[in-house]
Amino acid sequence: MAVDTILHNARIATNRVPAFVEAVAITAGTISATGTNEEILRLRGPKTSVIDGNRRTVIPGLNDSHMHPIRGGLNFNLELRWDGVPSLADALRMLKEQADRTPAPQWVRVVGGWTEFQFAERRMPTLDEINAVSPDTPVFVMHLYDRVLLNRAALRAVGYTKDTPNPPGGEIQRDKQGNPTGLLLAKPNANILYSTLAKGPKLSREDQLNSSRLFFRELNRFGITSAIDAGGGFQNYPDDYGVVNELHKNGELSIRLAYNLFTQRPKQELADFQNWTKMTKPGDGDDFYRVNGAGEMLVFSAADFEDFLQPRPDMAPVMESELKAVIQHLAENRWPFRMHATYDETISRALNVYEEVNREIPLDGLHWFFDHCETISDRNIERIKSLGGGIAVQNRMAFQGEYFVDRYGAQQAKRTPPIQRMLEMGVPVGAGTDATRVSSYNPFLSLYWLVTGKTIGGLSLYPEENRLDRAKALELYTVGSSWFSTEDGKKGSLAQGQLADLAVLSSDYFSIPEEEIKNLESVLTIVGGKVVYATAEFSSMAPPELPVSPDWSPVKKYGGYAESEEESTVGAASHVMSSNDGKHSAGHKAHQWILGDKGLWSLGCDCFAF
Repeated sequence: MAVDTILHNARIATNRVPAFVEAVAITAGTISATGTNEEILRLRGPKTSVIDGNRRTVIPGLNDSHMHPIRGGLNFNLELRWDGVPSLADALRMLKEQADRTPAPQWVRVVGGWTEFQFAERRMPTLDEINAVSPDTPVFVMHLYDRVLLNRAALRAVGYTKDTPNPPGGEIQRDKQGNPTGLLLAKPNANILYSTLAKGPKLSREDQLNSSRLFFRELNRFGITSAIDAGGGFQNYPDDYGVVNELHKNGELSIRLAYNLFTQRPKQELADFQNWTKMTKPGDGDDFYRVNGAGEMLVFSAADFEDFLQPRPDMAPVMESELKAVIQHLAENRWPFRMHATYDETISRALNVYEEVNREIPLDGLHWFFDHCETISDRNIERIKSLGGGIAVQNRMAFQGEYFVDRYGAQQAKRTPPIQRMLEMGVPVGAGTDATRVSSYNPFLSLYWLVTGKTIGGLSLYPEENRLDRAKALELYTVGSSWFSTEDGKKGSLAQGQLADLAVLSSDYFSIPEEEIKNLESVLTIVGGKVVYATAEFSSMAPPELPVSPDWSPVKKYGGYAESEEESTVGAASHVMSSNDGKHSAGHKAHQWILGDKGLWSLGCDCFAF
């Protein structure tokens, strides 16, 4: 079969032996050969596209084993992202500008992906500051899963008054007269945050299609080619999957999605899963879009939300009976399942149930797993291993490690989670972010955390024995994650027969100083042999730009993850001049350079061509 594409003159990390090659050949969406420049260029035919890698480092496409891209895509064009913004002053300026351009009845929403410790001021905004920059437009600012700040206009929009009772598991903070101040607290769960956000206006169907495509392209910007969707609150199946279904049908997905089904109804979880096992089954779909299994919510009585500003929650006594009914049903139907579990105490109780079910219906071979596991014990890692399970880890501690240390101490934080121990015991481990409402979707922040053991704010959490070298961290983000969608051997390596998903990086991941890992981006991302994102010297290969809708969307002005001068490792001038082969319309500015509290930084391309 004729070779479709050759990428050569590059340092290509294979995740196999040999660890690096100079060139790869792609045929019909898969890797057909790897080797030296000379060996691979011999395979060139008259219709082969040849890409000069310009001696850049190439890695297998990154695969986030736990994020929320379907929900993130539906809402991306609604959200003002503070991901990567260096100062609170800059964040508040963005908030004011967006409030001025947002029409009624829409809100300005900042929904996760940031931490107060990323800001030069090392603090969150106050309610007075938010009300000052936006007196009339409703503003919703969520920080991790611990709180939401609502301005007075948003309080009116959601209807919270002196007479509104606190919902279960949440608190509406009040002044001395009993009136809501605008601060909502998760005590201890995030339902108050979810349910308040759900009161806001949604995008139209056409805008949701545009929003999802833009978000997936933003993920491509960081070399993400696959993600496992962990469902989410207020993400109902099948209703909220119509947009991504349509994109898949039209061939417009630029990342591969394997999705888990997340129950939405407390006390009716078993009924949900009984219904879904009649409707579909794991593996339904194709290599781009497929059912993965159940979770991350299996039963609400087992959900120990990770708000480290609050004491560890104790799960309800009914947890075991409710969880057993669901696990038994899933095991009988051979459905893989995942379960959110932050604390070892919750994991112990869940494993008691799993072991009981396993005695009747073996779980081995199901590719079931826990998510998060920040405080898991060695004993419970052993129990997971014996049942054939895995653990998906995320860099949530990079965003809230300071809170954990304040509550539990630096000694306890040294193994949150104990990734090296998991690997030593032979448990499958996949890496990810839990984006977009806790951590940012930028995978290089997670790789930085795995390698350095540091938070976004610079706090060193882990000793050397619980940090990974760069090759192993990359392996968890590629080969490791493939196990969690039962696609091990199909993706994660640049080897013959595997899917041709790869990213050409802005700098050499393997040799740059550790602090620069978090500044990496992709300059060329390929999924299934097709270019889905390109910039710098590859700009002429970029797919057509996507206009942003609606016109007032924060994405049109600010893009997604903020890009600083330091992060523009490909060179700002080359990026601006060559982005999308110079197809910017005359009315668009290119990079908007801002003097922030941490120096010069850029909000990216006004037309969001990438």
